[in-house]
Amino acid sequence: MGRLQDKVAIITGGNAGIGRAAARLFAQEGASVVVAARREDEGRAVAEQIVADGGKAMFVRTDVSIAKDHQNLVDATVDAFGRLDLAFNNAGTEQFGQTIVELDEGEWDRVIEINLKGVFLGLKYQIPAMLASGGGAIVNTSSVGGLVATPGLSAYQASKFGVIGLTKVAALEYAQQNIRVNAICPGATRSAMFDRWVADPDVNARVLAAHPIGRFSDPSEQAEAALFLLSDNASYLTGVALPVDGGMTVP
Repeated sequence: MGRLQDKVAIITGGNAGIGRAAARLFAQEGASVVVAARREDEGRAVAEQIVADGGKAMFVRTDVSIAKDHQNLVDATVDAFGRLDLAFNNAGTEQFGQTIVELDEGEWDRVIEINLKGVFLGLKYQIPAMLASGGGAIVNTSSVGGLVATPGLSAYQASKFGVIGLTKVAALEYAQQNIRVNAICPGATRSAMFDRWVADPDVNARVLAAHPIGRFSDPSEQAEAALFLLSDNASYLTGVALPVDGGMTVP
């Protein structure tokens, strides 16, 4: 029996990177998976491949910065599968290379709306559906950038520090109603977004040197961490911000 057998899970940002790896893994572990993303072609392809491999999945186009999209996502999930047990709030975007003075206000707003408001709205609409089902578990994607500061990443890091704060508040608010809320804090993880950041060889070398394990993470390693926190194996864990960072935050 899979670790998520017969559970129903929403994954935002499920079209690529960590989200895509999680969608495939959760389905392999027995969950019915709802892939949510803005990029319809990519997200639908992930869901279709899961079904082709014998799993249960559907795609719902979702802009995580829009409240009505979250409501539609949860409603579509419950309509299709009868309930909501699990959520992986993973959708995100990047920002790098500008100091606070240089950063455009519109860029600040864009990053906060996706990375932080997107998680807030996810929690706001997922939790009532989980309460109606008797409880559940949620994992939010923060970052090592939510634990330590790096110059030039002010909007990104403010959003990721905020995700950890939201995670801890939600964990306290719903602990006695059988809902656990945790976060993962990935280190440098291979994805299209990450590759844009380290396109400069000097940046790549500096980022790699910051990871004692000596390599970048594969998305599947982050998906495994999210799976653990969502599974019953983590039944006594809530409010945790788990670094999955190759030792980056150890020194």
